[in-house]
Amino acid sequence: MENTVLIGVVTRDQDRDKSTEYLDELEFLTTTAGGIVVKRFTQNLDKPNPKTFLGTGKIKEVLEFIEAEKIQTVIFDDELSPAQERNISKIFNCKILDRTNLILDIFAQRATTSYARTQVELAQCQYLLPRLKGMWTHLERQKGGIGMRGPGETEIETDRRIVRDKISLLRNKIKAIDKQMHTQRGNRGKMIRVALVGYTNVGKSTLMNVLSKSKVFAEDKLFATLDTTVRKVVIKNLPFLMSDTVGFIRKLPTQLIESFKSTLDEVREADLLIHVVDISHSNFEEHIESVNKILEEIKSSDKKTIMVFNKIDNYTFEEFDDEDLISVRGKSNYSLDDWKKTWMSKKETQVRFISALNNQNIEDLKDCLYSEVRKIHVKRFPYNEFLYPDC
Repeated sequence: MENTVLIGVVTRDQDRDKSTEYLDELEFLTTTAGGIVVKRFTQNLDKPNPKTFLGTGKIKEVLEFIEAEKIQTVIFDDELSPAQERNISKIFNCKILDRTNLILDIFAQRATTSYARTQVELAQCQYLLPRLKGMWTHLERQKGGIGMRGPGETEIETDRRIVRDKISLLRNKIKAIDKQMHTQRGNRGKMIRVALVGYTNVGKSTLMNVLSKSKVFAEDKLFATLDTTVRKVVIKNLPFLMSDTVGFIRKLPTQLIESFKSTLDEVREADLLIHVVDISHSNFEEHIESVNKILEEIKSSDKKTIMVFNKIDNYTFEEFDDEDLISVRGKSNYSLDDWKKTWMSKKETQVRFISALNNQNIEDLKDCLYSEVRKIHVKRFPYNEFLYPDC
């Protein structure tokens, strides 16, 4: 277990509350990766310092804490440029990671199948390529000029070529696996496909286990599921396929979106989406926006969707005193009934409130799921409608 320090910034685009929430998420990521968070640092900035991300005074403050507490790792909430990473490493003289690097490390730990490992390795290589220069600091004292060109530049270029070749090889390997998976999906016939989507750690795998009566790995950690799992589900004698996909997260590294787009083919080819939301999280609406943004990127935002608000057993709210003329009622005062009367009731999509862990309202969700799958089934197999009468 490594002792770590987290660093975030408060800017015009990211106020203190949002910065605190992002750091909470970064701490959860750090714990998932096997680190121990000793302290957090934040600084108010118009924009990050292009050389050291933080200002001079804050850099000195963090350095003093690192030396006093023997901190092994410093993790920044935002992605660092190669130059910032090199400069900060020289000052702090310890391991420097950013949010992207941390997420890549967690993905590398969690990847179990050959396909997932290949996708993670591709993302790591894409992240590494522009940062190779920092790995050759022992050659920095070489001077340029005629007759002074040593082996350093050659070694860097050699490594860059090796990484580029590796990226090309991994892309070809992913294409080959994609063809195999496309064939597998084709072999499933014309069965209705339902895909679970949502933010990471909202309970998709737990819901998958409840609906399919299977044992998909589920854990209270971020990115517990990386590999797409497909199970056959039968509700009231109506069979369909359900897939559990990798969870999304804010500030998801672009390298991972690119390399995992093929995994999300299950979402693209699904007939129906179940968007699972952790309603007990204080900023679940922002999570919904993050998921919708990625669904737009993979051209799946227009699919028929059932919104499932999970973890109602963990939902808490502050009672609001109607006689208090000073206080203004906010979303923190909303009960579940209050939420149901908001935009949730106006959406064209079906909305259900459940607890997958405690089996609350699962039968209601099953009825809704059966109804939506049956509509698709009747259109696809009009002559078999009599096989699936309404119950």
